[in-house]
Amino acid sequence: MMLRAEFVREEMNRKGESRMPFLFGVDFEMNQGFFFENPLRPLPVQFFVKGVGNSLLLRTKKVASSVLSFMPEPIECYARRFSAVRQALLHGDSFLLNLTVKTPVDIPFSLENIFQYCESPYKLYVPGRFVCFSPESFVEISDGFIRSFPMKGTIDASLPDAEKRLIDDEKELGEHYTIVDLIRNDLNRVAKDVRVARFRYIDRIRTMGTDILQTSSEIEGRLNGNYYSHLGDIIFELLPAGSVSGAPKEATLSVICKAEEKPRGFYCGVFGYFDGRKLQSAVLIRYIEEENGCFFFRSGGGITINSRLQDEYEEVMKKIYLPVYQ
Repeated sequence: MMLRAEFVREEMNRKGESRMPFLFGVDFEMNQGFFFENPLRPLPVQFFVKGVGNSLLLRTKKVASSVLSFMPEPIECYARRFSAVRQALLHGDSFLLNLTVKTPVDIPFSLENIFQYCESPYKLYVPGRFVCFSPESFVEISDGFIRSFPMKGTIDASLPDAEKRLIDDEKELGEHYTIVDLIRNDLNRVAKDVRVARFRYIDRIRTMGTDILQTSSEIEGRLNGNYYSHLGDIIFELLPAGSVSGAPKEATLSVICKAEEKPRGFYCGVFGYFDGRKLQSAVLIRYIEEENGCFFFRSGGGITINSRLQDEYEEVMKKIYLPVYQ
């Protein structure tokens, strides 16, 4: 099922030119991916993109809020990677870097059940590999425009004045400015007349316990010519996603590789669905993977020069949740 990433890009171009619907996915390192034409049929993978998918599973039961338990890594382990990242920030190698962790979790049901029970605009299930229930769009392409919606900045929604605290937080504001600037630069590589259509709007994300608030922005640009025949080129030119890598991208990726030591694989990659007219894609975050019968939740957060160890550690732990139907 897994293909070379370059083959996925070429197939996206070919099927896009003929306006044939397809489903695609690419890993963070852009080494491998998958591609299926006419994806609204039984496939080795199941997907859901904003109300459209190929799964026959129905939501048949409610799930208790205590279904997910985990053993967080000691803060001392996280601190070693945080320190390496901070040194790179101090040297000017990066201005913003997304640092991730891999946390063992216990789940009382299957990855397929998680795909079924979780409420999210973007879901993907690859049997024996992983399930993803992402709240974050990567890009949308339709009617001659490309739009990106970087998500950066999180707070516990139950805190007093949570929305105001998130909007007024200088660290979060600086982080958001940086990612918006990065995405603007990325879109300028494939589009014209790039602009910020909305800046720092707030979404409420449901979790098993308290909800969280996250800030996003909308950035758009105009595509020229027969962009359908270049859908793969456009997407690959923007990879990996800026919101889960950092800025400047190339130097930051080098720091990530050294700090995290192991490839991310499909975590922080992208997947998407093209219906013959509109392409919608998502960043593969909120992600549980299976390895040798064990399960791991992958989570991360943006690090800047103003980041504090304790705050960042707590943030990545708060992101270990299931947005289940109650």
